[in-house]
Amino acid sequence: MSGRKIAVLDLAPASEEFREQFIAGLAQMPRTLPSKFFYDEQGAALFLKICELPEYYITRTEMQILRDSGPKIADALGRQIELIGLGTGAGTKTRILLENLDSPIAYIPVDISKEQLTQSTAAFSQTFPTLEILPVCTDYLQPFELPTPIRVPSRKIVYFPGSTIGNLEPSAALTFLKKITTMVRPAGGGLLIGVDLKKSKTILERAYNDSSGVTAVFNLNLLVRANRELDADFDLEQWRHRAIYNEKAGRIEMHLISRINQSVGVGDHTFTFARGEHIISEFSYKYSPEDMIALADRAGMRFEKVWTDRHRLFGVFLFSLK
Repeated sequence: MSGRKIAVLDLAPASEEFREQFIAGLAQMPRTLPSKFFYDEQGAALFLKICELPEYYITRTEMQILRDSGPKIADALGRQIELIGLGTGAGTKTRILLENLDSPIAYIPVDISKEQLTQSTAAFSQTFPTLEILPVCTDYLQPFELPTPIRVPSRKIVYFPGSTIGNLEPSAALTFLKKITTMVRPAGGGLLIGVDLKKSKTILERAYNDSSGVTAVFNLNLLVRANRELDADFDLEQWRHRAIYNEKAGRIEMHLISRINQSVGVGDHTFTFARGEHIISEFSYKYSPEDMIALADRAGMRFEKVWTDRHRLFGVFLFSLK
């Protein structure tokens, strides 16, 4: 099967959806922008750089957990599974997981970045030549159909890494977890999910306000994309990035802050911003293990196991259908 061509099922949101949601977000109060639109080609590349920053512990800690506990995780998942990867990006963590799995039947990566999905799928087809790979380019928060592997797996497992669950408001996170239960049916299916755990404000704010300014460029790239794709006229020099940890809500909040009083055009729409006014571009909720277990329980999942690093910065949780 080496050298085989693998087609990407392209269900990616159209540019019109970007336009509609961008304008709707700026028209409401507080002003918000959907974080899923970070990941155009440039945004995906910038996020890979963020993952390598010394302050950004999340990716390297999750990867270390997978390296240290890979055999135990694989044993808990079982043989001949179908692995459904949601938002797995470049697939670096998924590669570690697949290398430990015993005879997986199929891998279905689902991601909004078509370029990254195409590249990672091509690399995986070389590394795992006997594995059936069925990539899907779509917004996994929206309804979509999963392709069916040729062989029947022993069980279906959704892998949701990177603590992306934290980007969802708690009510939306619950709805999403309920959706996952339908993906992994029948009985025996499960969820392997990476979760950023609650910790000190200092560690969290350093992670999202890196000294190199890469996260700032990543955040501002939303405005770059709007200028390019939506006929907007954001002056990037008049906007700055800031991330704060809201301890009461238990979340990091990413903001784009207007440096001056200004008006910005987005196509036929004009928006006026006061000096110091914020656009919220992302929430990243942090969970205690108890919080995560309780949330999954409400979605119909039973807690099986959690693997953490020695500092308990991050957890990889395994849940199964009740």
